Formats: sequence, structure tokens, C-alpha cells
Amino acid sequence: MSSQSCILLHLMEVEIAGVEVRVSGIDGKGVFGLVPFRRGQRVGDMWGEVISTTEGMRRAKLRKRIAIVEIDEALAVDARRSASPFRYINHSCQPNSYMRIGNGWIRFYARRNIHSGEELTCDYGETQHEGKLPCLCGAPNCRRFL
Repeated sequence: MSSQSCILLHLMEVEIAGVEVRVSGIDGKGVFGLVPFRRGQRVGDMWGEVISTTEGMRRAKLRKRIAIVEIDEALAVDARRSASPFRYINHSCQPNSYMRIGNGWIRFYARRNIHSGEELTCDYGETQHEGKLPCLCGAPNCRRFL
């Protein structure tokens, strides 16, 4: 079994209770908590197709909506066709969650206490949009572009 396959299998071993995908007030679909989350609590995982970072950059140039996360210098995860609800997590310049990438996993944690029914958001940081995609988060400190 290749290392890429091992990573993909590990990423698929997740629990997706406590969240749902529905229409977002930010953009398209979003991930919403069905239960409250405490600051520092793991809220969910993202998984998908393991690809090279080069392939990820190629795919990103072809799409407006990107669900690709680089997990290291060589590998990325494309969650576009994944069943992971976190492929729909929207960006916010004032997010309520943050992403951590480890040895074969992508996890989201509550940055602060999150109320049931609240949309989960994450600061995407540097993106393949190269600062050209308008940000729609509406936060008071919005950077205006991704």
C-alpha cells in the first residue's frame, strides 16, 4: 500500500456527528454546528482524494470554489467529491474555528465557544486565489480579498 493510500484511509476514519451542511449567509453552502462546541474542542475532519500539490495547483486554477488543502510540500487533499461536510467550511477574516494539519489528517477545532446553529468558519490564510477573489465574510476586520 502506498503512503498516499495510507493517508487517504486515515483521513476517512472520522466522525461527522454534530454538524450539518446548509445554505450559508456567507457564500453557497456552509457547515453549521448542531451542538455547542467549547473553545479548543475538535469540531470535525476533512478528507478527500490525495493528490500532489502540483496537481492541486492545476485543479485550483480551473475552479472558482476550491476544497483543496496542502498537507505538506508534496501532497494535498482535494475534498471536492468527498462526503466530508468540512469541504463546505467558509472563510472568515474573524473565524470561529481553526484548521490543524498533521500526519495524514486535517482537523478543525473551535477557536472560541461556538453556539448550536452557528456557521463554522475558518481563516483560509494563503489561497490559490492569489488575493484576487473578493471575500464575502462581512467581518468588521475583513481583508476584502482571498
